[in-house]
Amino acid sequence: MKTLFILSFWATKIYLPVFLVRIDEQTKNLVILAGEENEIIIYLDGKWRYV
Repeated sequence: MKTLFILSFWATKIYLPVFLVRIDEQTKNLVILAGEENEIIIYLDGKWRYV
């Protein structure tokens, strides 16, 4: 939860709108869609990856 909050804050700080925050049903990872083509995946262990 802490990683989700921090990454959402960073996205909005650089003026990217956060369009979607969703849990992937198969992997249970969080997916954030921000701006035009920015995707961030947060894994169950709190690590994240910018796609």
